[in-house]
Amino acid sequence: MIGRNSNEQVRAGKHEKKPWYREYGEALIVALILALIIRTFIVQAFKIPSGSMEDTLLIGDHLLVNKFIYGTEIPLTDMRFLSLRDPQRSDVIVFEFPEDEDKGYFQRRDFIKRVIGTPGDVVQVIDKKVFVNDKYYQIPQEAHKDPNVLPQGSSPRDNFGPVVVPEGKYFVMGDNRDHSYDSRFWGFVDIDDIKGLAFIKYWSWDAQENWPRWGRLGRPIN
Repeated sequence: MIGRNSNEQVRAGKHEKKPWYREYGEALIVALILALIIRTFIVQAFKIPSGSMEDTLLIGDHLLVNKFIYGTEIPLTDMRFLSLRDPQRSDVIVFEFPEDEDKGYFQRRDFIKRVIGTPGDVVQVIDKKVFVNDKYYQIPQEAHKDPNVLPQGSSPRDNFGPVVVPEGKYFVMGDNRDHSYDSRFWGFVDIDDIKGLAFIKYWSWDAQENWPRWGRLGRPIN
């Protein structure tokens, strides 16, 4: 009898309920790991701080970026895997600003622009008009808010190129063409610096009106 009771006590001890703080702690750790995996490999949220993509994206827009469509980057390496496709002309992409390459990790900035030229394309800007492979490339999203045309030599904004986009690089521009600091000024974006494809606006806050822009919520980014 004594032996049987001892065995029952041992078996019962194996099924004792965990303390509440341990259960909550383990659940929190699992949630944090899942959130980190999702943010690193699947989707990440970004906020628009400037007007370089107006009127496609406004200051205060919050958007989600698909991080696996161009291939998921393996942390601490330059390798990618599970690429669905390469960036295409007119894609709106988030990337690490090339001029921040030598800065510390927390000092590097993320930019968002539209792909205009892909590897091998010849890009030229003549009096604000963009030409790709000698063909006028106009998109409905582009905006010109300064009527002045800056002559070639004074600024690359309105007259630029022609340049050939190198292999593994992309030429990008903001939709707000007269107020965008982009490839016309600092060069190309390397495929390894691209973080993903912006695809939806999930929130938008108008700081001037102190009110959400309800009509922009859930809208795709074209």
